[in-house]
Amino acid sequence: MANRVLVVDDEKLIVKGIRFSLEQDGYEVSCAYDGEEALNMAKENTYDIILLDLMLPKMNGLDVCQQIREFSSVPIIMLTAKGEDMDKIMGLEYGADDYITKPFNILEVKARIKAILRRARKPEKAEEKTKVVQAGDLKLDCDSRRVFIGDGEVNLTAKEFDVLQLLVFNPNKVYSRENLLNIVWGYEYPGDVRTVDVHIRRLREKIEDNPSEPRYVHTKWGVGYYFQA
Repeated sequence: MANRVLVVDDEKLIVKGIRFSLEQDGYEVSCAYDGEEALNMAKENTYDIILLDLMLPKMNGLDVCQQIREFSSVPIIMLTAKGEDMDKIMGLEYGADDYITKPFNILEVKARIKAILRRARKPEKAEEKTKVVQAGDLKLDCDSRRVFIGDGEVNLTAKEFDVLQLLVFNPNKVYSRENLLNIVWGYEYPGDVRTVDVHIRRLREKIEDNPSEPRYVHTKWGVGYYFQA
């Protein structure tokens, strides 16, 4: 079954180029040209991944991303023409899984998509051992990639789930930010370690009663992060 991609950009030539290239690789591609249209399509349809431009008419990409996160954990890659670090960090703060700065090479876009989709379906070996992990009030269902705190479900992004799963399966093992970046995002990822800090902070806000005094995801000062229930 073909992976479904939603491409959102007000520059129609860019959308046309991305759509053509992805369809050549067997993807099923839908397109939106402003923020409101993108949000409505995300509500009414199911996509495997969304490419979302930052600067859009009617509603900007950050607001679209934030509102999508209220009802979906679909992987989102932000597309931005701005090179400033703050734009990239803001995209991640609002729930994006990755970002690509324009002008981009379509081969890079396809590589990022493949990497995210591959990670969204992994890891088979870990799941064979334990499909559900319980640690205190936290329950991690690896099969469905869902997380629960008590009786309530927590809506994590794909990358937030990947980070939590890695830490949960290796309790008390301290991972440096560089290690987490390499393992979860891949050695070819061009971002910096602040990406990890943003995701850890968002993860804590979602699973911890008091993010400043975490019960699950702890900091080893000067070293990195680790999981302990």
